[in-house]
Amino acid sequence: MFKVTPNPPEDDSIPYDPTLEPQRIKEAAARAINFYLPPKTSKTTIASRQPGRIFLVDPTVDEETLLVEACESLAAANDMAREISTAIDPAQRRSMLMLQQVIMLSELVVNRVLDSRRVSN
Repeated sequence: MFKVTPNPPEDDSIPYDPTLEPQRIKEAAARAINFYLPPKTSKTTIASRQPGRIFLVDPTVDEETLLVEACESLAAANDMAREISTAIDPAQRRSMLMLQQVIMLSELVVNRVLDSRRVSN
C-alpha cells in the first residue's frame, strides 16, 4: 500500500538553541500570560454588610423566648413539609421527606438547648 505522507524523521531530538535561555523563556511565558489573562487592575471591595431593618429581632427579648419561638416555627415547618409530601408525586416525595428530616433534627437541637437551659436555671 502506498502512503501519501512520508515517514517521520528517524531523529526525534530537538536541537539545542543557545538563544533560548531559561530566563528568556520565563519572560516570554509571563508576557503571553499577561496578554491573554491580564491581571485585574482594580480590586473590587465588598461593602460591609448592613443588616436589614425590615425584620429585626427585638434585642431586649431573652434567649429562652427566642429558642421557644424557633422551636414552634420548626414544628410548624415540619408539619407543612409532611402534609406537602403526602400531596406530591412519589418522585419528589423523597426530597420533601429529606427536608422534613432536616427540619425535625433542627427542632430536636433547639429542644435540647431549651431543656439544658431549663435544668441549669
